[in-house]
Amino acid sequence: MTPPPAPPVLGRALCAMITPFTPSGTLDLDGAQHLATHLVANGCDGLVLSGTTGESPTTTDAEKSALVAAVREAVGDRAKVVTGIGTPDTRHTSELAREAEKAGADGLLVVSPYYSRPPQDAIEAHFREVADASGLPLMLYDIPARTGSRIEPETVLRLAEHPRIVAVKDCSHDFLGTQKVLARTDLAYYAGCDEHNLALYAVGGTGYVSTVANVVPAHLRAVLDAFDAGDTARAARLQQRATPLIEAIMSAGLPGTVTVKALLTALALPAGPVRAPLRAADRATTDTLFSLHADLAKT
Repeated sequence: MTPPPAPPVLGRALCAMITPFTPSGTLDLDGAQHLATHLVANGCDGLVLSGTTGESPTTTDAEKSALVAAVREAVGDRAKVVTGIGTPDTRHTSELAREAEKAGADGLLVVSPYYSRPPQDAIEAHFREVADASGLPLMLYDIPARTGSRIEPETVLRLAEHPRIVAVKDCSHDFLGTQKVLARTDLAYYAGCDEHNLALYAVGGTGYVSTVANVVPAHLRAVLDAFDAGDTARAARLQQRATPLIEAIMSAGLPGTVTVKALLTALALPAGPVRAPLRAADRATTDTLFSLHADLAKT
């Protein structure tokens, strides 16, 4: 009998967690612990802090470390804690890798260097240097719509040879390129766009790093569980039922951070305001999100 596969090193159902703030805009560590505990209790086996959804461009290095320590304390060993450390500066990113390790993170999410748009050899060198900076496993974050640069599939294939580069958060919208890398490496691939959660899982992906999981963690986990149980029709139905909410959160003209924080507040869960330059969702948007969430809860 073939033994079951080893569990993913960074989890399977990961939430790209928002960063709660107090009404005055300071870091709300009590709120972060409350939200993290809620997410883990409802199916998340990993939490990704200080990513795009976590407003990493507007949080300080000290806040990032404090957030890791607080969430680690709250969830213990019940979930993996991954933290975003990507910056345009290789030296700074390497420093953040070491600080994340000290704070208790299980892994690192590292976006390709943005703004300067380095060529592929420089992007590769950047990731290798960051991976060498700590003992933590590293998840590449390929999101060219925000960084201005792809991590091209051939670059990913070379980076997969590094022992601490173990995963990819895929927001490339290049499904063919993703499958080519899946076929040739053991990298753990996570859908970074919620509409791809089931599709990527079905072709050998590991799971998701989901913004929408902030508000429907159990539903998204159920998609993966149904697929694993062999009930692919149910998995497809569950994914389809979530589509209106996914679209409203991710593709309605506002950043996912804004829409998720609006909905979390309406659901009486910790969120708080967004930091400038982001601005809060208006009442009509919030009402629509709340209605779609309620509709999904009925199904």
